[in-house]
Amino acid sequence: MFTATPLLSLPVLAYNLYVLSLSGSFRAMDAAARLSAPLFALRTAAGATWLVSVSDLMIAAALLVLFIELFKSTASRRAAMINHALSMLLFVACLLELLLAPAFATSTFCLIALMVLLDVVAGFIVTIGPGRDAEIIDDRY
Repeated sequence: MFTATPLLSLPVLAYNLYVLSLSGSFRAMDAAARLSAPLFALRTAAGATWLVSVSDLMIAAALLVLFIELFKSTASRRAAMINHALSMLLFVACLLELLLAPAFATSTFCLIALMVLLDVVAGFIVTIGPGRDAEIIDDRY
């Protein structure tokens, strides 16, 4: 059953929980400002300061999860089809949140929703696309 669960629901859930912690929750207009506020700073070898925000961490985590999710799409056909259906439902939920809730109208959530869409499209291409078996036809005979 684990293989049927879309792992990209974790970054979406993390974003939802973060937005719920804001004053005004889903109607919060300051979500973009809070997401881009620096959490900590790293010093690079060149001496520059790299400011890391919550938004950066969420996008990085979502990219790692997308990488794992793409490997999962090659699993057994039955589990993969359930995963793709659930991923499509997750994308519809993301799209509704993006269009209807002000706190989700951020670049961070738009990129996470785009990753969910890429998971749906890539999953269907891998699963439903041309067969993975190659057939060699020898027409010399």
